[in-house]
Amino acid sequence: MNIHEYQAKKLLHSYGVTVTEGIAAFSTQEAVTAAKALGGENWVIKAQVHAGGRGKAGGVKFAANLEEVKNISQKMLGMTLVTHQTGAQGKLVRRLYVQIPIDIEKEYYLGIVLDRKSEMPVIMASTEGGMEIEQVAETAPEKIIKVGIDPVIGLRSFHLQKLSFGLGLTKIQSKSFQEIVARLFNAYLQSDASLIEINPLVLQSDDTFIALDAKINFDDNALFRHPDILEMRDIDEEDPGELEAANYGLSYIKLSGDVGCMVNGAGLAMSTMDIIKQTGGEPANFLDVGGAASADTVARGFEIILRDPNVKVIFVNIFGGIVRCDRIANGILEAAERIHVKVPVIVRLDGTNAAAAAEILRNANISSIHSAHDLEKGARLAVAAAKGEK
Repeated sequence: MNIHEYQAKKLLHSYGVTVTEGIAAFSTQEAVTAAKALGGENWVIKAQVHAGGRGKAGGVKFAANLEEVKNISQKMLGMTLVTHQTGAQGKLVRRLYVQIPIDIEKEYYLGIVLDRKSEMPVIMASTEGGMEIEQVAETAPEKIIKVGIDPVIGLRSFHLQKLSFGLGLTKIQSKSFQEIVARLFNAYLQSDASLIEINPLVLQSDDTFIALDAKINFDDNALFRHPDILEMRDIDEEDPGELEAANYGLSYIKLSGDVGCMVNGAGLAMSTMDIIKQTGGEPANFLDVGGAASADTVARGFEIILRDPNVKVIFVNIFGGIVRCDRIANGILEAAERIHVKVPVIVRLDGTNAAAAAEILRNANISSIHSAHDLEKGARLAVAAAKGEK
């Protein structure tokens, strides 16, 4: 689960991390009232959406007076913000964050993420603050200092010193920086976060650091321990298909390709997406129907997949175990009848009742449904269909 910048700053502040002062606003009047409450002579108006790159897309504006606060807020609220992370469809701006500008000596990057390979949290810091860390990793990886934290020993002073030294900080700067890192790491652990980023982390003229922006992602499986964090969830920022799928017990994640996928089991789903890419295609989604799929849930899955206008073919890859292949076959036919599937459907069924499933599909005699005997052949047929090949 993700939260907005203003929510992330409030949470980090509760752990002692120094953040810029600001107030959330849901209307133009609230934005003006927030500016008055903050005081000062000028302000920064920031669009609140779950995406990076807001500044480049026009989602961060400076206001020199209250009239500009009003005008900027009116234009920003309700606009569709398109960034490199939102995709072409963009995100509708429903919330703003009004804050006072600060003096910036230098911008840094600071983040904590779980490294699944080393099975430990990794703290990352860079002198290239304000830039997307992925871009820095690609063009100048040597500028990213990484420190893995063994859960057995926890965060220690030598970890902090390595980060400070790598950034070339002075003794005074290091004191403020290390305090923030320690508090940020505590917030990461205590909140069950999967990612915390401060970008940029700003060095001020008095050699102290302050978080100018903040991003936090949480482990969904741990949210039952944090009802206060769960209350921050903004479903308007989540994909409608993913929300609907969850209601039917389906695991769905929208991607950017054109080969729709329906699979049972997360591991098989990942393998299916891998082989689609290996054969020259791009998966449009991750969809796991689970081990207790019914004909209705399969049909619902088809409906969700086909709401994506990019989908040109659906690849069904089921290994029958708990979920029987004949149940999936009936679900495919129900979906075809209910929503008039107009794209080719490539079906690879194996395992429990696979022979019965094949017979069901064969007797249905639907020209848009094609059977495949193995995974590789099914993937090739799906990719070819997406490209308009026969």
